[in-house]
Amino acid sequence: MNQFLSFAEAIAREAGAILRDRFGTTFAVRHKGRIDLVTEVDVLAERHIHDRIRAQFPDHELLAEEGGLTQTVSDFRWIVDPLDGTTNYAHGYPFFSVAIALEHRQETVVGVVYDPLRDELFSAAKGQGACCNHRPIQVSAVDTLEQALLVTGFPYNVKASPQKNLDHFSAFLDVAQAIRRDGSAALDLAYVAAGRFDGFWELNLSPWDMAAGSLLVTEAGGRVTAFDGQPFSPYVAEIVASNGRIHDAMGQVLMASGQTAMRAVQRGSV
Repeated sequence: MNQFLSFAEAIAREAGAILRDRFGTTFAVRHKGRIDLVTEVDVLAERHIHDRIRAQFPDHELLAEEGGLTQTVSDFRWIVDPLDGTTNYAHGYPFFSVAIALEHRQETVVGVVYDPLRDELFSAAKGQGACCNHRPIQVSAVDTLEQALLVTGFPYNVKASPQKNLDHFSAFLDVAQAIRRDGSAALDLAYVAAGRFDGFWELNLSPWDMAAGSLLVTEAGGRVTAFDGQPFSPYVAEIVASNGRIHDAMGQVLMASGQTAMRAVQRGSV
């Protein structure tokens, strides 16, 4: 996997340079939903990544946030988010990233998340551990929710979404040390891998939000599953990731708060 990892790191840095150079300048912004944004910089960065992958690996599939799926007959699929944290970027809030993953036969084998403003490159290859700027990283040793710093996110249009995450957020407020919401799921997962956060959960995500970061967490010694503890898939729109030590406790909170929210919905429909 080393050739793929080195390639992913290189193109993440190249795309990150595009984001960094345009950050804080004037650029076109449009809506692809009522609230969901896309900037011309997203498109430029994705086009660069697309062209580099096509030139190097023309037979590989490519799934990208803005361009969708470029389908081929291949065991390999690149999963790309050229700008994870577009709303942050459009508002000048300095928390965003480039996320690139590679699947081989439906298994994520390479994951890279790059923060261009801090010049932090988080990377992992299956079975080789995780690094930040090529220095090994590992998850935290916190073993109780009471001591845990957690992170999450909310849907773009939380008012219209049937799954608002507010029930889970409220439940964790009662048991965790603190919760953050920064707006880039890929970078949140990288921070779990680096031990900066102890756990992360979120709903309504896409494969490009989760694929790279989920590998970082597992290769750094953490655990990633669905809310109910079932095996994780980036094609199922929910994730809980942790240092492993608090994972079962997080799962219990998520399942209990989800059941409470479901009962409230049922009562309201009667």
